[in-house]
Amino acid sequence: MSRIWSIALLAQVGSAQVTDPLQYVDQLIGSANGGNVFSGATLPYGMAKAVADTNSSSNQGGFTTDDSFVTGFSSMHDSGTGGNPSLGDFALFPYAGCVNDTIDGCVFPKLDRATPFLNSSLEASPGYFSLTMQSGVNAAMTTAQHTSLFRFTFPSIAAAPYSNISTSNSPLILLDLTDLADSRQDNASISVDADTGRMTGSARFLPSFGSGNYATYFCADFSGAAIRDNGIFVNSRASADVKDLNISRGINSRPLPGGAWARFEDSSPIIVRMGLSFLSAEQACSIAESEIPSFDLDATHAAAVTMWRKKLSPISVSTVGVNNSALTNFYSGIYRTMVNPQNYTGVNPLVSGDEIWFDSFYCLWDSFRSQIPFLTILDTYAVVDMIKGMLNIYKYQGWLPDCHMSLCKGYTQGGSNADNIIADAFLKINVSDIDWNTAYEAAVKDAEEEPYDWCCEGRGGLDSWKTLDYIPAQDFDYKGFGTMTRSISRTLEYSYNDFCISQISSGLNYQTDKEHYRQTSTNWLNLFRADQASYLPNGTNTGYTGFFQPRFLNQTWGSQDPLHCSNIDPDPNSICSLQNNAAETFESSIWEYSFFVPHDQARLITTFGGPREFVRRLDYLHDQQITYIGNEPAFLTVFQYHYAGRPALSAKRSHAYIPQSFQPTPGGLPGNDDSGAMGSFVAFSMLGLFPNPGQDVYLVTPPYFESVNITSPGTGRVARIRNVGFDAEYQSIFIQRATLDGQPYTKNWIDHSFFTEGKELLLYLGRNESSWGTQVADLPPSLSPYAGF
Repeated sequence: MSRIWSIALLAQVGSAQVTDPLQYVDQLIGSANGGNVFSGATLPYGMAKAVADTNSSSNQGGFTTDDSFVTGFSSMHDSGTGGNPSLGDFALFPYAGCVNDTIDGCVFPKLDRATPFLNSSLEASPGYFSLTMQSGVNAAMTTAQHTSLFRFTFPSIAAAPYSNISTSNSPLILLDLTDLADSRQDNASISVDADTGRMTGSARFLPSFGSGNYATYFCADFSGAAIRDNGIFVNSRASADVKDLNISRGINSRPLPGGAWARFEDSSPIIVRMGLSFLSAEQACSIAESEIPSFDLDATHAAAVTMWRKKLSPISVSTVGVNNSALTNFYSGIYRTMVNPQNYTGVNPLVSGDEIWFDSFYCLWDSFRSQIPFLTILDTYAVVDMIKGMLNIYKYQGWLPDCHMSLCKGYTQGGSNADNIIADAFLKINVSDIDWNTAYEAAVKDAEEEPYDWCCEGRGGLDSWKTLDYIPAQDFDYKGFGTMTRSISRTLEYSYNDFCISQISSGLNYQTDKEHYRQTSTNWLNLFRADQASYLPNGTNTGYTGFFQPRFLNQTWGSQDPLHCSNIDPDPNSICSLQNNAAETFESSIWEYSFFVPHDQARLITTFGGPREFVRRLDYLHDQQITYIGNEPAFLTVFQYHYAGRPALSAKRSHAYIPQSFQPTPGGLPGNDDSGAMGSFVAFSMLGLFPNPGQDVYLVTPPYFESVNITSPGTGRVARIRNVGFDAEYQSIFIQRATLDGQPYTKNWIDHSFFTEGKELLLYLGRNESSWGTQVADLPPSLSPYAGF
């Protein structure tokens, strides 16, 4: 090869790599069909999240593209959550003018002011959101870390689509003391400065999926046209004579409308700067002045773009043979992994000064599986801060979080899943000053001490766990209190939590603890009933026997249909959540939970009758659509064929689910995004590396791109994966052979050193399943030895 040709080839390859990932980010993916994503402007892990709020029944993230109406523009949101709508505190709403040029000619209550928007006007990109309402008012917004900046542009009255609504050129902007869920409690307040127009105040709200309440403080400043007058409003009436308001909740299901307003001399664009704090209005003002001193929307937006580009750039993929739709699906998934959790360091009353505090963990039951492991690769130092934040939650609130939002403890869904996240980071991150001894102490507390109220922290039923080696159905628990359900899923999850603790024990050389927690991690076997059959809803025997079943305190067996709460359960009254009458599995069926033994797949394979039967059963789970890819327990099952020596089948499943269930469209997510869990599933799947969290294991399948480059934030080294024989039709998705750093490589998994040391993995592809990665020596690690292969 001549030198000139070589240089030309390198230039060609370089030009085929993504150089600006932001062009492929579509924030509107998941804004319809229950995706519940936050589609607006924010920074990575930013507290300020500005977007239009709609009156949709699926407005958990604020904005939806389901033809609902805009009720306001607020600055705090979460992304992808289920449950009640979250945050949406202190919405602004603009009018081009009031009817008859009187204050009461504008509409103040949220229910009454809802206005359609023009779909063609919608713009959303990293750090930016904009739309035009049918009133003709355009709202554009961007954010800094704790501050939102809104620009409202008004039509001339003659040009306004609804001229009967606005009869003056004196725009009005109101600020509403409400939130998305209408959860405001008593004694909200707001004050208006008659001269500067500054609005300050606070209100107390309820968290969307937890206990307790929280107070938020704000500081709103205006720039643009001169202020004509201002004041407060209560219900549907307003006054320019009153500048201060304290308001109760009211006696109805919705809080009494109330807030403040400012009216302006002319129709020049108005910039509103909204500072936010959980400490005080004074701090909200100070932060806003510091973060956005000049009211410059373009400069603030540019800074946000720079930050997002830096965060997403460590992963670059080849564009050869790949359409924009696939690239958009991939990079948008990555983007969503960094919207939640949120960094509340320095602005909350629970810790002092600059002690790190992350919040909006919705919930670790969801995010331990792939979201936070993905960030460990892409944004290592952010994960370090998240774990430090979890340890501060432990320090100040007594327990590691399992779910946490708005400074409040969230509901625990199963086990103590912060243990899994800490173990995963402990095994992979060597570039931090995390206090691992405190982290271990906190995880051991989860395993050994039962909290009084285990609805929201730790684990319940520990006396039974330690004496019976499982969680019984209808447990007798007088030490702590929580919903007495989910005995099967809690047993399985506690088993894995204990294994994760043993991983930390091993690394810290606590050998006695290591052996103890490895032993208790086998407790899942105590709920396996070898003779339990399973029947389809039409009465047909599935042909499979051996499933987990509930057991009582006296060690006798209970019964739960293995397909109860599965994706094919026809009973609309099936309940598998946190209700008092819910089932013994959480958000899933026994069929699906039968595969949740992440640490000991070898033992599970033997329990199911060997690798051939394991594969048959896993095929049945997917082929009969028993599992639901829109919920996180399904994630690992897509790739568990690796443990049975059939990695090709994992690749096949991945290539079925991604195009079928994940589309780069507003309604393109199969379920709510769960703070980026769905996004990380897409990103990992398309990278060709899927984690088994809490273990230093990534299961290898071919990436969806000809090549992938990943720069480690910790070491700066570049890991590379290249598909030799890549075809854009995805017919050749089976690995025939592989090399790692030029040497033959037969294992069907890699460890985290692949990223930190910047290794190169070449995958030679073909159209048929091969023997690569199928031998016992090639299989991922398991607590028990493999047998029957």
